[in-house]
Amino acid sequence: MDYFEKRVDGEVKYKGVIVTVRLDRAQLHTGTMVKREVVEHPGGVTVLPIDEDGCCYLVRQFRYPFGRMMLEAPAGKLEPGEDPLVSAVRELSEETGFTADEIVPMGAHATSPGISTELLHLYLAFGLHAGKSHPDENEFLNVEKYPLSQLSEMVMRGEIDDGKTIVAVLKAEKYLKDHKI
Repeated sequence: MDYFEKRVDGEVKYKGVIVTVRLDRAQLHTGTMVKREVVEHPGGVTVLPIDEDGCCYLVRQFRYPFGRMMLEAPAGKLEPGEDPLVSAVRELSEETGFTADEIVPMGAHATSPGISTELLHLYLAFGLHAGKSHPDENEFLNVEKYPLSQLSEMVMRGEIDDGKTIVAVLKAEKYLKDHKI
């Protein structure tokens, strides 16, 4: 059975720098009218750089909504009309200083489909070449190096709780196993 919900109308409640928040009225397949809150987000990219020794480079930065430092795969939002691969190359360079010989697409995932339109495109980066990072203005982060196996253990222990990083680590582990890298 298709449980499609049809948007009837809606109203923008907030328009911010990155997101727009709507309150919609939608009709369920049963005919019942319901309210739906929607956070419109431009989407983004996550790129996990992996060196020849199987070590990954993550960034640790303060996340205001959580009030603490978090360990995350390098990531960023898409600019309007931007190709996700172009964004991945840019974010890799900005946040870590690396360029890569090969960037492998690993699909996209909806970060919070019950409320947000955000779709993150995931990439793995191989053949790394070090350079100087150049984060956005008012973006402060530290680059940290970890073996992929250690990151996987940290994910399973709950020490890494950032969703995009969890997805990146688990997909990277499977990719490297399947490709015997």
